[in-house]
Amino acid sequence: MGDPRPGEGTWAEGEPELPLWELIQTSYAVARGFTEVFGAVGLTPIQFGVLASLADGDDDLSQADLARAVNVRPQSLGEVATGLIGGGLVEREGPGGRGRRAGLRITAAGRALLDRVLPGVAAFNAPESTGLSAAESAELIRALRTIRETLSGGR
Repeated sequence: MGDPRPGEGTWAEGEPELPLWELIQTSYAVARGFTEVFGAVGLTPIQFGVLASLADGDDDLSQADLARAVNVRPQSLGEVATGLIGGGLVEREGPGGRGRRAGLRITAAGRALLDRVLPGVAAFNAPESTGLSAAESAELIRALRTIRETLSGGR
């Protein structure tokens, strides 16, 4: 059996432009690249997001705050936070526990690790690494933020 003729197959009018499907396909390549960048210092993307969020100046974010910042469920962040605390990269302020807010703070070791990985993050995001011009990169950022906000219900 050969290839379908134009107008036959999955898409009767030919393959449509599907921007969000392109985004998913692109996300796989981006995830592989970031896995290498973060893996060079022993981090995962979520761990990087937590450290970067804590380093942004909000000194004592709760686990729920951090989960929102890195777009994961609070339950998913529990194991990540425990690992970062155990590794001496983050510290908990207060006893925590069910119903009790305990802020998390980045430690000096966490800041040092973040400082080690940031040059790789910047290089991977640089327009010359993506094949985009600086203007195209800025437009992509704007478009992606709009999509994320729209699909997240305006959060």
